[in-house]
Amino acid sequence: MPKTLEASIDIAAAPEQVWSVVADLRRIPEFSPQTLRMQPLGRVVHTGTWTVNLNKAKGYIYPTTSRVVRFEPNRAIAFRMTENRTIWSYTLEPTADGGTKLVQRRDVPGGKLPRWLQFTIDTVFGGEQPFEGALEDGMQVTLGKIKQTVER
Repeated sequence: MPKTLEASIDIAAAPEQVWSVVADLRRIPEFSPQTLRMQPLGRVVHTGTWTVNLNKAKGYIYPTTSRVVRFEPNRAIAFRMTENRTIWSYTLEPTADGGTKLVQRRDVPGGKLPRWLQFTIDTVFGGEQPFEGALEDGMQVTLGKIKQTVER
């Protein structure tokens, strides 16, 4: 069964500074080891904006699409992947020292992936645990790179 994945990092910058990086979805490939391209369709990202994406996992490259389902400036952005219905989000929480706690999360509504995708994960990617382990590792890399970028 797929599970909710979550990672967080503290960043020594105000939420507005972190938001300026996280909300620019075109920049996600700079940070995520699994995203090669994320192109919003339209000039302004907001709830309802579609994106066309190119991803990689274990040597495979595959296209996806997503739609922004939450957009709260300086607080949160989330997008639902069309193909697997998972929701990926970034939530920004101010910290007492003027910094930001950035949380990245993957939710699996209903706790199940489409059958075809579960079959692919089991047969191509070695099962749920290795697949999710790679996603969790990628989340840590992503957050670390965002932190480095914002704190420069």
